[in-house]
Amino acid sequence: MRYLLCFLVLVLSISLVSCRSKKIKDKSYLPSSVINGDNEPKLNIFVPRNTKVAAPILIFVHGGYWNSGRKGTYDLLGRNFASRGIVTVIPDYTLSPAANYDEMTKQIAAVIKWVKVNAGQYNGNPKQIFITGHSAGGHLAALAVMNPKYGTDPTTIAGLILNDAAGLDMNNYLKEYPPTTDHDYLATWTNNPENWKDASPIYFIDKNTPPILMYVGEKTYPSIKDSNSAFLKALHPFQPEVSPIFLNKKHVPMATQYFWPWSDRFDEVINFMKLHSK
Repeated sequence: MRYLLCFLVLVLSISLVSCRSKKIKDKSYLPSSVINGDNEPKLNIFVPRNTKVAAPILIFVHGGYWNSGRKGTYDLLGRNFASRGIVTVIPDYTLSPAANYDEMTKQIAAVIKWVKVNAGQYNGNPKQIFITGHSAGGHLAALAVMNPKYGTDPTTIAGLILNDAAGLDMNNYLKEYPPTTDHDYLATWTNNPENWKDASPIYFIDKNTPPILMYVGEKTYPSIKDSNSAFLKALHPFQPEVSPIFLNKKHVPMATQYFWPWSDRFDEVINFMKLHSK
């Protein structure tokens, strides 16, 4: 009976958030010059209904070891944020081994540019664009914003939310554990140590780094704890006020918690967005 009640509550919650948002599927975001056949990654947009002012925008980048995952898994995340007045954009990107970290990051940078140009079509505010990502998605979001080679204007992103982000210091991790074919890591990172540093957001922290909110699972992988700790130490000279929010969760539930509309994370993230809106 208890599980039936939980199921009914979940169904009702999904119905309510669906009524409060509109899903726009499979929009192209890459320049036509780089589109490669039927495997073109696209994005979904979740738009709040009945908004009277331009809404803040949140881009969510999914994780999955850089070689798995898809945008459709996170519809509830998109719906839940949209029901709270946030235009939410969830892209796919080309996965390893078909792409390496550099190609993936270029695609996320293209998402950011697309969102800025097209924000008005979805009643979004182009001056209030935030980006978040879980696991590998946190890495790609951070790298696309922070490494200047990807061409993201530092003023474009109002804030960066790292959710149990992996890969923040791939250089030191791969020096200790050189990439193999496991999880397609050799294809993702290459065997060139210069690329490992280029792929590590920790080396691109500076005064232009957007405000950061960090979440870390207390039961997550040791490598994620270590890289987040090193990242925070490097960040503190520029953003001394940042203090990670530690949650009593394993790695995957750090993402799936957003499927539940009553999660405290929504208020935390939205308050961060309000604090740093331009």
